[in-house]
Amino acid sequence: MSKKQDTIIELKEVWKTYEMGEQQVHALRGLNLKVKKGEFLAIMGTSGSGKSTALNHIGALDIPTKGNIYLDGIDIATLTESELATIRGKKIGFIFQQFNLIPTLTAHENVTLPLVFQDMEKEERDKRADDLLNMVGLEERKHHRPNELSGGQQQRVAIARALATQPEVILADEPTGNLDTKTGDTVMDFLKKLHKEEKRTIIMVTHDEETAQHADRVEYLRDGQIQEKKR
Repeated sequence: MSKKQDTIIELKEVWKTYEMGEQQVHALRGLNLKVKKGEFLAIMGTSGSGKSTALNHIGALDIPTKGNIYLDGIDIATLTESELATIRGKKIGFIFQQFNLIPTLTAHENVTLPLVFQDMEKEERDKRADDLLNMVGLEERKHHRPNELSGGQQQRVAIARALATQPEVILADEPTGNLDTKTGDTVMDFLKKLHKEEKRTIIMVTHDEETAQHADRVEYLRDGQIQEKKR
C-alpha cells in the first residue's frame, strides 16, 4: 500500500480565523497533520489550544478559513453543506463528552437514529442497533432513556450510535471527561478494543495525559499548531 493510500486524513496548512469585532482570533494557525488508516491518534492540549476546533474540522462539522482537509483523498474544505452532511453520515462517527443523546428516546432509538437518516429499512436498523448494544453490554437496557442510565452507560450508548453507520473514522471529544476514573478506564478499554480488533481509525482529543497514553500516537497542540511529537 502506498503512503498516499495509507493516509486516510490529511490537514495541510489549515487556518481557522474568527472575527471578534475588530479583532481576528486564530483558533488554528497553519495546522498540518496526517492520520493513517487504522491508527489511534490522541491530540492533547489545554483549553483554548484549538484541539476541539481541529476535531470539528476533521469531522466536517466546520470548514477552514484557508487550507486543505483531505478525507480519503477528497478535499472536504471545498464541499457544500449537503456534501459535508453526506460524508459525516457515512464516513465519520462522533463520540462527545456530553454524550449528546436525545433525552426522549430510548437507548435503542438513539442508536437507530443515524440509520433513519441513511434510509435503512426498519428491520435492518433494529437488528444493527440490537447487535451494537449487545456489543457494548447494554442489551438489557435498550428500552431505557438516558436519564435512566449511568454516565458510563450513556457513553457506551453514544459509542454504539457512533458505530451504527459503520464509519471509517471515529472522532472522540474528551470521551472520559464526564466520567469517574473507573468508568473512564472501561470506556477507553472499549475504544482500544475497537481499534485493535476492528481496525477502526480513532482520533481523540483530550487534556488528560493518562487518557492520551491509550493511543498509538500523541500529538500536542498549542495555539492552533502541533508543538511536539511525543511518540
